[in-house]
Amino acid sequence: MDKDMNQPDLSMNGANSGFVASEAIDKKPAKATVLHQDVGLFSGICLIVGTMVGSGIFISPKSVLLHSGAVGPCLLIWVACGVLSMLGALCYAELGTMITKSGSEYAYLMESFGSIVGFLYSWTTVMVLKPSSFSIICLSFAEYASTPFYPGCSPPVLITKCMAAAAIFMIVAVNCLSVKLASYVQNFFTAAKLLILLIIAVAGMVLLAQGRIENFSNAFETSSVSFSSIGLAFYGGLWAYDGWGSLNFITEELKDPHRNLPLAIMIAIPLVTVFYVIVNVAYFTVMTPTEILLSPAVAVTFGNRVFYPLSWIVPLFVIFSTFGAANGSLFTAGRLAYVAGREGHMVKILSYISVRRCTPEPALIFTGILSIIYIIPADINTLINYFSFAQWLFNGLTALALIVMRFTRKELHRPFKVPVVLAVLLTLMSFFLVLAPIIDEPEIEIVYCLAFMLSGIIPYYIFVYKKITWAHNMMRPITMHLQLLLEVVPPEKTE
Repeated sequence: MDKDMNQPDLSMNGANSGFVASEAIDKKPAKATVLHQDVGLFSGICLIVGTMVGSGIFISPKSVLLHSGAVGPCLLIWVACGVLSMLGALCYAELGTMITKSGSEYAYLMESFGSIVGFLYSWTTVMVLKPSSFSIICLSFAEYASTPFYPGCSPPVLITKCMAAAAIFMIVAVNCLSVKLASYVQNFFTAAKLLILLIIAVAGMVLLAQGRIENFSNAFETSSVSFSSIGLAFYGGLWAYDGWGSLNFITEELKDPHRNLPLAIMIAIPLVTVFYVIVNVAYFTVMTPTEILLSPAVAVTFGNRVFYPLSWIVPLFVIFSTFGAANGSLFTAGRLAYVAGREGHMVKILSYISVRRCTPEPALIFTGILSIIYIIPADINTLINYFSFAQWLFNGLTALALIVMRFTRKELHRPFKVPVVLAVLLTLMSFFLVLAPIIDEPEIEIVYCLAFMLSGIIPYYIFVYKKITWAHNMMRPITMHLQLLLEVVPPEKTE
């Protein structure tokens, strides 16, 4: 939004931009003020796995079962969700190696459909989708972390929200301090969550080998399912797989992205898919479909039956899992806000980098503040539910962008290339997931969501298209004071 034209002040990128603040902060910074390539292959795999594996596989497999109607279709949908995630991630791998900019869908939509589509994506995602998703994960963490202190009853809402706010503050602080520190945190918690998935999977396989197969008899006997229920079952499964495109948000910080981006994707997503399917099989060895549907947290019920008296290890590792997922969520959300600010689609201060730490502090802090605001309402799950279709709308547009650029941008180098039929399938599947619930059960809230998305045209017209002077003049003193307070400067041009 705050993209200055011919005014040589602190918010311009150039030789003089930010020199006043830079000298006042640190006369000789250790490194160039750019985001450095600190993320290797292993950390990239951990980011994808750690962002994908949150609370979904531990808490809500019942959503897929409820809408699929039986054990067999349920397991098939978990496999299909993994295949769809892999399909999308491979398409994103081509885009990410062709356009090596951070920001994932934002960069690709800008390149293919122009500024207005890219702005509407950043407007919706930076302001709602990313911070509200971060809030949901932190609330899940807080609920599990506070439950042991209130045996026999649910934790008070105020306590849960305060703990979620504390988690947001802690994760923002870690990510502001160092990219490497945030990567180490991600790696540790990813290892922890894979360990508990492995424990559940092994326990389930042992029980299966002992003959616990009664819940798999007549696995495909089900009542008829509707067009909408299939879409809702996929929504439930894909919520657990959400995060497959997370590495594309930090392409500029990835070492050798042409090699490591597709390789990390091809290792991480099949790994998660295998774990998810085996863990669901493990659940069905211990619980009937009815018991799964009645369980408030499937993994905890499984742990109480199989691991007693060590059943406490399951909620402990769920806490680790949600904290790691929250860290990955903020890591990617901050990069999107940073890139949008750099392109002039958000206030310019969001594109500034810490002189001392080379992290996008303003973007991370901004996302954290929005996330704390989103935990205040009584229930933000409704917000997530009605904006989830927006995410798949953008996924479909991104897959369409890949098809379009095969014809309009033939000159671009493509180190990794997928068959165009994969992009067509992803486009069709994405639009199915958008339209199926709307056609079957239209909700007025969808209109509100679309209205918010389209309301982004107003700030786009003022700040980007017309570049109205008074709006930019209003932001100049705010940008200058925040720059001095946070000790941040515009990123240096490396070319």
